Amino acid sequence: MRSITIVGLMLVAGCSDASVPAAQADGAAPNQAVTAAPGNALVDRVVSLGLTARQLEDAEIVDASGRELGDVERLVFGADGELLTLVVEIEDSDPDRFVMLPLEGLTVVQRGDDRDLQAKMTREQLAALPAAAR
Repeated sequence: MRSITIVGLMLVAGCSDASVPAAQADGAAPNQAVTAAPGNALVDRVVSLGLTARQLEDAEIVDASGRELGDVERLVFGADGELLTLVVEIEDSDPDRFVMLPLEGLTVVQRGDDRDLQAKMTREQLAALPAAAR
């Protein structure tokens, strides 16, 4: 299972309120990456598009025809706790390529038991997005 990485925002270990910014809670510098463990309140909190952090991170990115474009790898939050962007691994890229996908234009689609995110872009447009670190 992938872990959820939160940039500069939430302290997830040893804190009963997952909405406390990490920089305030433990003196960490802003934009420090913090990883959420499974079962933490953050993982099951609805963060965007009516989905929890866990559901978003399990989602695939598909085009209008349902063809898979990539997989959500991480969620990037702002200091205010708002989800800013998704880090997506482009499907069948070799070597693996990761891009920053904004939330604008994404819609939730049900495919079997899965909830995926449909993008209004092609694979080429997705690949042209700014690169993200793995």
